[in-house]
Formats: sequence, C-alpha cells, structure tokens
Amino acid sequence: MEAIAHIENDYTEKFGIPRQSGLNEALLSRIVMEPAYRSPEAFRGIEAYSRLWLIWEFSEVPADTPFSPTVRPPRLGGNTRMGVFATRSPFRPNRLGLSCVELVRLAQTAQGPVLTVAGADLMNGTPIYDIKPYLPYADAFPNARVNEALTRKTLSVVIPDEIKARLPEDKIAPLTGLLALDPRPAYQTDPERIYGVRFGEYNVRFRVDGEILTVCEVTPAN
Repeated sequence: MEAIAHIENDYTEKFGIPRQSGLNEALLSRIVMEPAYRSPEAFRGIEAYSRLWLIWEFSEVPADTPFSPTVRPPRLGGNTRMGVFATRSPFRPNRLGLSCVELVRLAQTAQGPVLTVAGADLMNGTPIYDIKPYLPYADAFPNARVNEALTRKTLSVVIPDEIKARLPEDKIAPLTGLLALDPRPAYQTDPERIYGVRFGEYNVRFRVDGEILTVCEVTPAN
C-alpha cells in the first residue's frame, strides 16, 4: 500500500488528540492528496455524502514495534490489560486506524482537490491510505453492545477572558473541545498538578479539579 494523502490540522502532538473520531467536531482538518491522486475525477459525487471513512496509519508508532497480544487502554487507568483486538489501541499488527469524519467541503486548490473535514482524530501529517463514503444503512448500529468502561467522559472547560483575548476566535471552540475530552491519563487526578498540551501554534497549560478544567496559561509554541 501507499499513502494517497495526508492530513493537516492543529493536533501537532499525540497528547491531547481525541481517542476516537467525531468527538471534537469544532476542529477542522484538511486532507491534501499526494500528486498521483489529485485528479478531480476521483472526487466526482463525493459531495453527496455528509460523512467519510478514513483509513490511515498510526505513523508515530515505530514500524519495528514487536507484536503484543494485550495492551493497556488509558481509559482503564493504564494498568488493566485487554486483548489488542478488543481495543482501538495504536499498537496493532499493521498500525491501521479507521475514523469517521464529517465532510465540510471539497475545494479545488493549487494542491489539487482538498477535503475539509470535521471530527478527525489524526495527528497533523498522518498518512491516509483510503477514503470511502459512510453509509448509515450499512455502517450504523446504534444498539450495538460496547464496553461501558471505555466510553467517554467530558469536563467543563473554563478559559479566562484574558486568555481568550490572546487566541484567534476560530481556535477557541476546537481548543475547548479538545480539553473537554480530558487529555490526561486516567490515573492522574491531582488537582494541583499543571498539565500541558500543544495545540497548533500554542502551548496550553491547565489544571483539573473534579469535573472542572481551568486553563492557566496559553503561550506561543517555540
């Protein structure tokens, strides 16, 4: 296989990226095709769909990582082992990811056709191997059984006005969405601890007390 595209967004490091797609739909990403796949004909009819599947690579996982039949999901505190095929861990035999994203628009640009999508959980620069339309009648099973221990929780996010004033208006909602998903490891609950996450061109520092996350500082990233 070869990559057909890569993604561009403000998720510039692994820490803080949503653990599933569709959880932070305020953040927009661009899918830029590789030169061999920039034919507009390849996208004919795609705007009839509101959602797309992306098949991509966990490119930050070293290719020579040995196979492990069990992994430790962060949502279970990082100590409980589960079978790799019972999780969505990036440490997989073929390092492949699968994400469902919202198609916002298709634009013809100097880089060829570019898709803008919402709700991606891919780090900036991630290679994409295929794009397919999402079909609700075939792909949605709302009554499917799941492991409730791995379901998401959200926090209330407080960004002081003086910090908001230093951020571009279009960055506030996606940053809030990222932080509401609680990027901390599940086993870290110290209310006095200051955490940091890189978001686009900014370093964001925050603390969490109970269900409230408060942003302490936002500075330009070096």
